[in-house]
Amino acid sequence: MITVTNTASNKIQSNLQKRGKGIGIKVGVRTTGCSGLAYTLEYVDDVSPEDVIQDNTEYKIVSDLKSLAYLNGMTIDYVRNGLNEGFEFVNPNEKDRCGCGESFRV
Repeated sequence: MITVTNTASNKIQSNLQKRGKGIGIKVGVRTTGCSGLAYTLEYVDDVSPEDVIQDNTEYKIVSDLKSLAYLNGMTIDYVRNGLNEGFEFVNPNEKDRCGCGESFRV
């Protein structure tokens, strides 16, 4: 199960409205970086039969089965630090992050 904070949820809904289409977000991991894995987040218009769907009242949270093993229990937040803002992934499964913060390992 992936949790989304109210701040992140508001931002997702706002972005979906600006796009004018979409059923939700797809959250996953990909192999990259010095620690091995990186998070992905994209807006989706439809789902594949192999996707796992977590229904939210306002939108769907979609993941592939392989990524879900790494993401279960994660919280997505949206934060602003000075001039920077973006989605932040708080994952209790993480063991380590690289120095630049772009990748992680479990």
